[in-house]
Formats: sequence, C-alpha cells, structure tokens
Amino acid sequence: MQYRLEATYRKRVTRRYLELPLSWHEEHSTGELLSNANSDVETTWYPIAPFPLAVGVLLMLVTTLGLLLVTDPVLALVGSVIFPAIAILTVLYSRRMSPLMTRAQELRGEVSGIAHESFDGALVVKTLGREAGETERFRHTSEELRDTMTAVGRVHGIFDPMMEALPVIGVLAVLLAGTSRVGSGNLEAGELVRVAYLFTLLAFPVRAIGWVLNEIPSSVVGWDRVQRVLTATGAQEYGDRTLPGQAPAALTVHGVSFSYADAQVLHEIAFDVRPGRTLALVGPTGAGKSTLASVLVRLLDPATGRVAYDDVDVRALAPGALAGVASLVPQSTFLFDDTVRGNVTLDSDLPDEDVWAALRVAQADGFVAALPAALDTRVGERGTTLSGGQRQRLALARAVVRRPRLLVLDDATSSVDPQVEQRILAGLRRSEHTSTVVVVAYRRATIALADEVVYVENGRVAARGAHDELLLTSRGYQDLVSAYERAEAERVALESTADEAEVAV
Repeated sequence: MQYRLEATYRKRVTRRYLELPLSWHEEHSTGELLSNANSDVETTWYPIAPFPLAVGVLLMLVTTLGLLLVTDPVLALVGSVIFPAIAILTVLYSRRMSPLMTRAQELRGEVSGIAHESFDGALVVKTLGREAGETERFRHTSEELRDTMTAVGRVHGIFDPMMEALPVIGVLAVLLAGTSRVGSGNLEAGELVRVAYLFTLLAFPVRAIGWVLNEIPSSVVGWDRVQRVLTATGAQEYGDRTLPGQAPAALTVHGVSFSYADAQVLHEIAFDVRPGRTLALVGPTGAGKSTLASVLVRLLDPATGRVAYDDVDVRALAPGALAGVASLVPQSTFLFDDTVRGNVTLDSDLPDEDVWAALRVAQADGFVAALPAALDTRVGERGTTLSGGQRQRLALARAVVRRPRLLVLDDATSSVDPQVEQRILAGLRRSEHTSTVVVVAYRRATIALADEVVYVENGRVAARGAHDELLLTSRGYQDLVSAYERAEAERVALESTADEAEVAV
C-alpha cells in the first residue's frame, strides 16, 4: 500500500508539473521540484507501513482495558494515566519535530539543486577553476542538512525511549498501588498479578501506536510540500477546438502583453503573418523576443491580448492540439542520452525516410551519415559528443520532422555559420511540407531572407516592413543590423592605423 501510494502521488505531482505553465517552473528550482516528487512523496507515506499494525492492535488494547476495569477499576484508572502522558508527549514531540523536518526537507531540495547546477555547469566550473568554490557551497548546505537531521535524531532519541518506558511506568504504578490495596484487603494477590500481566500486554500496542506517531510529523511536512504542488494555481485552460489540415497556418498576434513578476516585458504587441510567409523578429538584447516566441507557442499565456492560428485562439485548442500545429526550436537546445533517431523522433512512430528528409532540411544529414552508426549513434548526455551547431541542427530536424504548420525559430541557428543558416532557411522554403516561419534573427543575411520584419524595442513593435524599407525608415533597426559591419570596419581601420604607425617608426 505504501509503495502504491508513493507511485500514485509521484505520478500526480509529475502530471501537475506538466500542467503548470513555464512561468511557474521558473519560480522554483530544479532541486525543489525533484525533492517534491521524490523525498517529499516518500516522507508523506512513511506512516503507512506501521499504520495497519497500529490499527490491528487497537482491539488488543480495548480488550485489555476492559479486562482491567472488570478486575479492578481503581488500578485500571491508575495505570491509564499513561494515555494522557502519551498524548502530552506526542504534542510536545510534534511541536519540536515539525520545524526540524520542514527545514530538513527544504535542505534536501537545496542540496539537490546545488548538485544539479554543478553538474549542468561542469564546463563553467572547470574552465573557471571554481571546483573549490562549488565544493564549499555544496559542503555548507550538506553540513547544515546533516546538523538538522542530527537534531531530528536527537528528538527521536528522546521520544522513542519515553514511549517504550510509559507501559513499564504504568506497570510499576499499578504494582505500587496494588500492593497497598492487597495489604488493606481490598484486592487479592492473584488479582494483582492478573492486572500487572494485563498491563504488560499494553506495552506492544503502545509501541505500535508510538511507531505511527513517530512518523506523523515528517509525514505532515511532506504532505504540505506535495500539496503545494498539487494545489498550485496558474494551470493553463484548454478548449476543444482542433486545426485539421497540413497547409501553413496563418498567425495573428493582437494586443499581447506579458509580465514577469512586476516587470512588464511585452507591451501591446500586434502583427500577423500570412500562411507560408517568413517573418523575422529583430530587436536588441532584452527586447522581449524570446518571451514573445514562447507566447506564440503557448509556453506562456499573455496577460492581455490573444494569439490565434487560422483565427482560432490558441487557448481554445484542445490539449495536445497545439503541438500538432506549431513547433518551437529554442535558443538552448537539449538532446537526450539517446540515438540520433531517438532524439529526432522522440519515440514517435516515424519512418527513417522522414527522419532523413528532416535532417536534409536542417543541413544535418551530412554529419549524421558520417557518424559511426548513423541514425543509431548515441549522442551522449545533452549531446556532449556533438558540437553546438550539430546539436542545433538536430533540434531543428526534431521540429521539422513533425511537419508543423507554424515553425518558430528562437535564434535557433546561432551556432552555425551564415552559409549553413541560409541553406537551412532556403531548405524550409523548398520543403515538400512548407510552414509559416517566425525566426528570431540577428544576422543581416538571415533577416534579408524574410518576407517581412518586425522590429521590437523595449517590448513594443517599433517598426514593421520589408528589410530594405526598414533600413531607410527606422534608425534603431538600421543601427542594430549594421552593428556587425561597423564593428568589422572599425577593426580593419584600427589594424590599418597600427600598420602605418609601425611603418613610420
């Protein structure tokens, strides 16, 4: 029963994680989420193991108390003093244990989080020589967890012996009172022996109940932490609409605003993209382009406004329907420790012909064919055996193979050279299953391939039009897309000046 409940609640917590929006996940550390789904769930159901035993001995407890009352009510009342003592001891134990267990569960999450960050950031840690710093950070939290669990052990060390001692104390109290009653003639010696024996029978039920009480404080803490996830608000609501068909989708963005906490990132964004067209989102760093890309595929819901595919609000789509229409290739790519085929198909039942076609569009077929086992080559954890550009191209193939009607590229080709990037965009246009494409772009050559450009500045649409048109009408756009060329010209000029100075010397 305990293990079934743990499995059930792990699945409930995980399902809730999938239902909650990206903004909720960004407010909680990975270590905390892992702790909620693992140690908190386990802690919640620890009392289940001794609980049936404790319930089973209640009959034994009630029967014994009944026999004691029948034999000698006075001695039964004397011995029953242990039950109020158990209640008081339990209250004191819970008050002391609950804050300790709360802190211990928090620290478990922090330890997991630090370890996760260190593993994920291994490259940064090693290249910057931060091994000692990371070790110290991990040591400090680990030792605090150790000290907290030691304090928990001390409380257990006081509570457990006292729970064991209470039945014995009851027997001693009965013997003392019974001896007096035997001496006064109110009780026979045999009856005293019977009462003392019955009290020894109470020892096992009390221990069993104490076992349950021992686990309750930590169980309550685990339950509270699990319930925080299960009752978290902000889950996205869905409708029942679908968008059948294979043709490129029309995209409409109307009055979209979005905020992180108190910082508003998007302000009344509005534009549309006709089916099959390519739109470039351009803007300086921090302009809100990545946030907008997440809103377009409903990783985030806007505070105001709407995003629609073929005039259907994405919030009206049925669960899973949006994934069949739109695909996002984010800035940071993630590959599983699986084969190339597994990373592209993600266990979908797709033929190898479709996989190779997607790899050709993503300009990844060449290097995949050269791998030792081609599609069956394992790429390592997070794709460590591949370069950044190769990982990006596999992530693009993963999106393309699903034949999305809308494809959103959030600077998804930044790690490949401009020639490959242009071939990728050209391949998307020539593909048998064309898509409407929204690309967050920085390179001038890439932007020039788009049918239309939306220039975003400070979370607002500052200009919109063709690339050549915006170069003439928008000073901010002109400065941004020309920055690389200006930097290159300045570098060449500085080198020329240095050479002339050297010749003069």
